Amino acid sequence: MGPAYADLVLTLPSTTDSGEATMMTTDTLAQISAIGRYFTVYSGPRPDAAEFAPLADLYGKRAALEASVTAVGRRIGTDQQRVAASTLHIGTAARLWSVALAGTVLTGEVPDLAPERLWMRVATSGPVDLWLPQATAVSRGGDLPDALYENVVVRHLLPLDEAIRRHFGLSPKVLSGNVTSALMGAVRTLNRRVPDAPHPPLPLVTALLEREPLASAGTLTVHPLAYRRHNCCLYYRVPGVGYCEECVLNG
Repeated sequence: MGPAYADLVLTLPSTTDSGEATMMTTDTLAQISAIGRYFTVYSGPRPDAAEFAPLADLYGKRAALEASVTAVGRRIGTDQQRVAASTLHIGTAARLWSVALAGTVLTGEVPDLAPERLWMRVATSGPVDLWLPQATAVSRGGDLPDALYENVVVRHLLPLDEAIRRHFGLSPKVLSGNVTSALMGAVRTLNRRVPDAPHPPLPLVTALLEREPLASAGTLTVHPLAYRRHNCCLYYRVPGVGYCEECVLNG
């Protein structure tokens, strides 16, 4: 996050149980973004705004989804659309989980990542870029796993799953496995980079993995922390790569 945004405060209010308005500040966004590339979220005005589109477009407009899948396929070097679609899916899920989970473990508040408010673009390298052009709120108190599930799974990943199944024919099992793999990647990074977070991520993740469609996608081991998918993300079909550590095909 550049110095041009140092004084920006995201001031769209939400309300707590007591009626108190809450907001996410750029200090919180900076803390989230500092964890790593999958956690970075831009805010405020950008000169390259025309390169971004709301995530809602990815779910609701076939042309936007196809353009993003094509861009991912070109970047990873495959003409297999199902592979590119799965790669876009798991990459988007990883970004959403990372930002939402980091905000929660750092503050005890779940960022409001509404699909029409959060914008994205396929980057030339690395994870997709995320951008909040305008203010966003946070949800304080209540059941944090429920709020995370609503913000990430219900508002983003279920609509994205449906669009990818409809247009690219990917199995629901592959997509649910992508969601859980992305979630586990986020919690591993948080355990390494923010070991003393005020709100530890593992209880949140354990509660999330009890909910469908996540619960059927794989097996979680807590001590030591490990996860085994019941399915495959198809990335092994990209030239020059092998199986992921969690893959059911990895013997």
